[in-house]
Amino acid sequence: MRVLLVEDDEPVAESLRRGLLRYGFTVNWATTGTAALAVTDPYDLVLLDLGLPDTDGLDVCRALRRRGDVPIIVISARSDETDRVVGLEIGADDYVSKPFGVREVIARIRAVMRRVRPAQYVYGGPDRYGSRLLVDRKAARVRLDGAEVALTPKEYDLLAFLTEEPGALMSREQIMEAVWDANWFGPTKTLDVHVAALRRKLAGAVVIETVRGVGFRLVVTDTDTATSTDTAPHPAHPPHPARPV
Repeated sequence: MRVLLVEDDEPVAESLRRGLLRYGFTVNWATTGTAALAVTDPYDLVLLDLGLPDTDGLDVCRALRRRGDVPIIVISARSDETDRVVGLEIGADDYVSKPFGVREVIARIRAVMRRVRPAQYVYGGPDRYGSRLLVDRKAARVRLDGAEVALTPKEYDLLAFLTEEPGALMSREQIMEAVWDANWFGPTKTLDVHVAALRRKLAGAVVIETVRGVGFRLVVTDTDTATSTDTAPHPAHPPHPARPV
């Protein structure tokens, strides 16, 4: 999916861009309203900051909506109810207040696309990893050999992230940013605790390898059954490009 990101705050934009790339999105980044309105490359969704240096983001939202029906999600530090209402009334499809986590934005994107493009984003059922493990992302449930596995919210988020791309090496920083928060500044020991819990609860179905000094890699141990969904591939989980360095 192609996303037009309109954000002048470089640290925020870079963090969000990395997160979007990690989930398989293509990102075109504009730092001003003028630059955003001048983009000619096609895009499927707009992430629009309201606090732009050259113009009010609400005016940009209004101009984009006059051009067509491409979904627009406003991302802004303006948390006042009036701004949210105005943004939605002039054509925005959703509103995310700063600070936010990358996973929240991804979830909002998927929800908006399911709502405005239902024919393209039909839920295809749980994702299967080998013959034993099912991850139902819509219901946030995990089953091992048909029985539901009791996971804490963070254990589920960690598993959901690692299974986005089985076999790929995820750095500790990538995992903390995606599963906990882009602005996490605490120790990463909590990550080791959660990895240990998943290893114990999913023993035999997957292996979470530790790459010392780097991060973790999830490997499906049942190689006789390729990773797939019960029906069609889940359109909300597109193929991933090479990870940014």
